[in-house]
Amino acid sequence: MSEKTLVEAINECFHVELERDDSVMVMGEDVGRAGGVFRATAGLRDRFGPDRCVDTPLAEAGILGSAIGLCMAGWRPVCEMQYDAFSYPCLDQLITHVGRYRWRTGGAMEFPLTIRMPYGGGVRAPELHDDSPETYYVHTPGVKVAIPSTPADAKGLLAAAIREPDPVVILEPKLHYRTMRGEVPDGEHVTPLGKARVAREGSDVTLVAYGSMVPLSEQAADELAGEASVEVLDLRSLKPLDEDALLASAAKTGRVVIVQEAPRVAGFGAEIAAILAEKAILDLRSPVLRVTGYDVPYPYWQIEDAYMPSVERVTDAVRKLLRF
Repeated sequence: MSEKTLVEAINECFHVELERDDSVMVMGEDVGRAGGVFRATAGLRDRFGPDRCVDTPLAEAGILGSAIGLCMAGWRPVCEMQYDAFSYPCLDQLITHVGRYRWRTGGAMEFPLTIRMPYGGGVRAPELHDDSPETYYVHTPGVKVAIPSTPADAKGLLAAAIREPDPVVILEPKLHYRTMRGEVPDGEHVTPLGKARVAREGSDVTLVAYGSMVPLSEQAADELAGEASVEVLDLRSLKPLDEDALLASAAKTGRVVIVQEAPRVAGFGAEIAAILAEKAILDLRSPVLRVTGYDVPYPYWQIEDAYMPSVERVTDAVRKLLRF
């Protein structure tokens, strides 16, 4: 074990996985000579060469389209989309091709493609650098989606995605690339897709969160100490979703607040709420509440604090359920 930031854990994962498997390669804008805008790919080009750490043109559709061909030729490409909203030009490739190839071949062809990108706000960035686009990817059949909230899971989920026979989208909370440190296993480390993590045990209410909203939910749990015993469930993987962990926590506490940074309408929190309504209704002691972003484009940084979920908004939702 060694203590690392989230971005350091990602970088270590790349070094381990490229050394382990000669078919793994990294491609994207500025990932080579510059080591990535967040330094997630630092040192890879020097160690593994320009054929396995490839600087691409500024063309997200071209990056993903090229990766499709590389997959079919036996490579395991990892594509970096430099920022969350920069990934939208590649949606056609993802929806039309990436999510369908294994289905088209009746399962005969694996499609080991990883797409990773920083996501979310709170870093005082300009427009198109702060979106939370997870629902677009979760809604695409054939594509798996994971979002880490700790350095250990940033390393472990990326390793799982690289080794996965299906395409995986990894969204990394850029707000916490360097704001948190945590113990990370040395060497090979894999966090299985589809397994949630109880970040904090509690008995009165469950906060369901993922990515950057997990540390926020833990802060809210601290704020509520003395008023309620709050459980924090870190989903880690949105698809496949660990329904067993979700339903077990809902049955344990009887009250659920879902916290997501993305806009409210048709967000992933709505899917979680629907699952709870269908499968946990007899265990619930109150309605399921959501604390989310708002249904507007991500605002300019001067007012982004008013947009993002806050500890105050989460604690207000919990207190509302406790009064129900």
